[in-house]
Amino acid sequence: MKALSLVRTLAVAVFAFATFHTAAENAPKDPYDRSGVPIEIQPTDPKAVKIVLISDAAKDHPPAEHEGFAGNALLANMLRQTPGVATVLVENGWPKNPETLQGAHSVVFYMDGGGKQTTIAHAVEIQKLVDAGVGLVHLHQVIDYPTEPGRQAMNWLGGVYDAKGGSARGHWDESFTQFPEHEITRGVEPFAMNDGWILKLRFVPEMKGITPILRTTQLAPKVKPPAPIAGSVNVVCWTYDRPDGGRSFVFTGAHNHKTWAMPGLRRLVVNGILWSAKVAIPKGGAPIELDPADLMTNLELKPVKNAKPPVAK
Repeated sequence: MKALSLVRTLAVAVFAFATFHTAAENAPKDPYDRSGVPIEIQPTDPKAVKIVLISDAAKDHPPAEHEGFAGNALLANMLRQTPGVATVLVENGWPKNPETLQGAHSVVFYMDGGGKQTTIAHAVEIQKLVDAGVGLVHLHQVIDYPTEPGRQAMNWLGGVYDAKGGSARGHWDESFTQFPEHEITRGVEPFAMNDGWILKLRFVPEMKGITPILRTTQLAPKVKPPAPIAGSVNVVCWTYDRPDGGRSFVFTGAHNHKTWAMPGLRRLVVNGILWSAKVAIPKGGAPIELDPADLMTNLELKPVKNAKPPVAK
């Protein structure tokens, strides 16, 4: 009887243990838990194409907006799906490990702007990367440079936001259904998104080296122009073949984190980053697999009153 009782006790314990772990595995992920994200872990393969992704903490925006860290974490996972590519994630605006930027093929900046971007304080280091032909990527508001730093950033990117020169921004819905013939548009399917568009930018003379990739159909919220917009004022995504031989890619959207759920957007940006690193893009575009459960993770815990964990819609 004692043996039978012991067996029953062990069976109950095993069942309880299995039930606990099943429940834990099925529990929703904490959207603010970043403990599983490797920071500044260097590639082990010396032949890998190293791409560094740098973000900062944009705490003055609502949850799920300006999520540079979370966005870079998603992009890093997708970039690694291309064979031979290794990624290094950097938080708080700039690497702490001096090895992080060494041997980089491209550096991605996804952070706040308006003078807050750390690219200004580290312009000397970035200029050295540019002079060496390293690729450069700017996502969303980091393109918003004050006038003087913007002069140097213009050489890096081919175009910048210039508040004194009439640049503007606004939130509205846009649909992108046609794309120019370019490596980074391979496999990009049409997509529509509501975003914080940054436009009416200042570009290098004659747009030399610039290839516009995305254009908006309007220039301000709720204002539909009577005719198609001409010129460069509505360009919100472009590539720049720099005179130094390097490549730069800019997308001024990516304000709302949930938009990364769209395959068309993901492939466009992943292709753009790979192109900046001079990685050949397959005819069907780069792989961009994303588990929906991972979308709203690694978010910034922002000091917003009564903020609830955001969910994808």
